[in-house]
Amino acid sequence: MVGTPFIPETITVHLGTPDSAAENVTVSFADYIKNVASSEIYPTWPENALRANIYAQISYALNRVYTEYYRSQGYDFDITNSTAFDQSFVRNRDIFENISRIVDEIFNDYIRRQGFIEPLFAAFCDGREVTCDGLSQWGSVALANQGRTPYEILTNYYGNDIDIVQDAPVQSIDESYPGEVLELGSSDQEVRTIQIQLNRISRDYPLIPKISQINGVFGDETEDAVRAFQGIFNLEQDGRVGKATWYRIKRIFVAVTNLAELNSEGIRIADIPKQFVTEIRPGSQGNPVRVIQYYLSIISIYNNVIPATTIDGIFGQGTEASVRAFQGAYGLDTTGIVNEATWDKMTEVYLGILAQNPPQFFASESVPYPGQPLVPGSSGDAVRVLQERLSYISGQNNAISPVEVTGYFGDQTVAAVNSFLAFEGLPQNGFVGPGAWQLIEEEYLNLRGGEAKTAGQSPGSAVGGE
Repeated sequence: MVGTPFIPETITVHLGTPDSAAENVTVSFADYIKNVASSEIYPTWPENALRANIYAQISYALNRVYTEYYRSQGYDFDITNSTAFDQSFVRNRDIFENISRIVDEIFNDYIRRQGFIEPLFAAFCDGREVTCDGLSQWGSVALANQGRTPYEILTNYYGNDIDIVQDAPVQSIDESYPGEVLELGSSDQEVRTIQIQLNRISRDYPLIPKISQINGVFGDETEDAVRAFQGIFNLEQDGRVGKATWYRIKRIFVAVTNLAELNSEGIRIADIPKQFVTEIRPGSQGNPVRVIQYYLSIISIYNNVIPATTIDGIFGQGTEASVRAFQGAYGLDTTGIVNEATWDKMTEVYLGILAQNPPQFFASESVPYPGQPLVPGSSGDAVRVLQERLSYISGQNNAISPVEVTGYFGDQTVAAVNSFLAFEGLPQNGFVGPGAWQLIEEEYLNLRGGEAKTAGQSPGSAVGGE
């Protein structure tokens, strides 16, 4: 759940209140939204009002899916059709033509708060018989008649700090439980997720010890935190994360963060596992320094008080000057040392810039490393850039497996990454860290400039996916 949301291919609707003995139906997500929109709003409303309402309906449903709100409680469905709990869905109802057209255009767009990850729990009501803190359906009509755009209508109700994410990838979404027990020695993205969630839960339940490093490795600290959690919530205290513990952690995490509420505290960029957990200072060398230099080189384009710095992986005087300027510009202590606070702010500013510019903005220059490893299941612009690079490289080098540009890191992307790493003479670990990202960028730019490698060249240095 801590990651970029997808649009589910299908959604399962319970035709009644959560605990009723009603039937479940599974329909495509787009058809579900068409049904809800045809049931909740009038097709004769101004189109801008229709679009604003449909954005809210999409985000509401995605929030239920993303948080596994019902499934984490043991239910076998994603959402109900009870308006006391969710939004209206009428099986086999007629769909209005103009609503169908709009949904086909925007069913994979959703609302989120700026700097947050999860789809907004976009509460709404009719605004006449029932009022609420969210969108007023009839109020949206009045605003549309005043000439407001869909985004302006949404900001009127949800605030000016919202974004509309466009063209989110569509995929089949299974339950989040990884299918095997996480225990001492486990190491993967699911462990990172558990570590993030347990640390947040510990703020409300301080008997749960903090995990000092969110590194995806299930060590003694993680085991201790799991045992404490299990003790508080009456689970078997074996220190292992099976299905029952996984979903109880998820349920409590959703509860303490209000993720399934309009006033959610949200999952911020800083909640995503951090690539670096130690201070980086003058004299440091390597990929962590290179990432900082990447970030500063882009940020300096938009903030001229920050001087650009050479991207060479060496933390010298130029990099220190850029770091100090960045810290001063963003209200941080001007130490010239990249500590956790500076790293978080630098990541936030960089990702904010990236979100405002399509990948094509960087088409003729090196795209900075996105700040966290790209792994199977990752999605978004960074994955799309990676796939664009690998697709171009594979067109020039048949040793590299072809890959479609989908924005989702699936099996095809794993194959392309591994074939690239193999060509470079590096371990085939199936993910892209700073080193692998840089090598792919360099090869892509070399090929575009006509400087392609040949199979006879010596392999690269052992930076690989680390």
